[in-house]
Amino acid sequence: MTNTLTVKDLSVSYDTRTGALQALRNVSIDVPAGEIVGVVGESGCGKSTLIGALLSLLSENAHVVGGEIRLAGEDILRASPRRLQAIRGNEMSVVFQDPMTSLNPVLSIGRQMRDIQYRERISDAEKSRRAAAMLGRVGLPDPEAKLHAYPHELSGGMRQRVAIAMAALMEPKLLIADEPTTALDATLEVQIIELLKEIQREIGCAILFISHHLGVIAELCDRMVVMYAGEAVEEGPVAEVFQRPAHPYTAKLIECDPGRLHERVEALPAIPGSLPDLTDPPAGCIFRDRCDMATEICAREAPPRVTVTPGRWSACHHAKAVRP
Repeated sequence: MTNTLTVKDLSVSYDTRTGALQALRNVSIDVPAGEIVGVVGESGCGKSTLIGALLSLLSENAHVVGGEIRLAGEDILRASPRRLQAIRGNEMSVVFQDPMTSLNPVLSIGRQMRDIQYRERISDAEKSRRAAAMLGRVGLPDPEAKLHAYPHELSGGMRQRVAIAMAALMEPKLLIADEPTTALDATLEVQIIELLKEIQREIGCAILFISHHLGVIAELCDRMVVMYAGEAVEEGPVAEVFQRPAHPYTAKLIECDPGRLHERVEALPAIPGSLPDLTDPPAGCIFRDRCDMATEICAREAPPRVTVTPGRWSACHHAKAVRP
């Protein structure tokens, strides 16, 4: 199967007063055509930096130190500004976490959806018709009327449906979903998950789903990548990773899922310790200071990628010894 997105050995750093903060280090991710791949990890693992790098919209103090990003074989990092402008919103689009801040509050929904189609040589009436049709596809009632509404006039769930409609309107090759259910309640979360599945089936795009919510990853994604402190530490089919985690960090993340609790507790489970200082990452395994399985080799050598089963790997010296 061909990959819609290929990220190979991507490294990104930020200039800070205390030195270069190594936000991503040798991250590799494949998103096959027609599949949904989840990226999961706690805050500070590099998820937002990854999105910025994919869109070539990193902050001014950020630098891509090395690696490749290819969209359907095209090298994004070498693309001209004009080509990048053509790619964004057309071949690669994003659904952001909070639609109230991603949507323009002073422009109507219709105006924003027409503006997205600025590349299309069709009339404004046709653009409005296509926009209303997409709003109907994402389940908004009376879509023609919604074109005249402003973001503040819609509920949170409706705004997120509008954001998904805008991202899918040009039928991109890759749709990036940046924690799109975080600001929603549980009922709306389920609806948005089902909606993303439907959109993916209808337009045939690949989806890179960014989240810290393990339950959403399990429900939506075909494959998952686990990130920790700027590194990808495990990748594989969702069911296999959840049933038999092959990296200690993955196992601890799953243990921290509140959904696994069967009785009331005073404190929710957590991983002891804190993230390392990424301006001076420790030698060896990046997770070793928080790992119960760490040995001398973990402090001395960076772990290689160990093939656990075909199509699945873990960056751990003790990968085959890890159990759920």
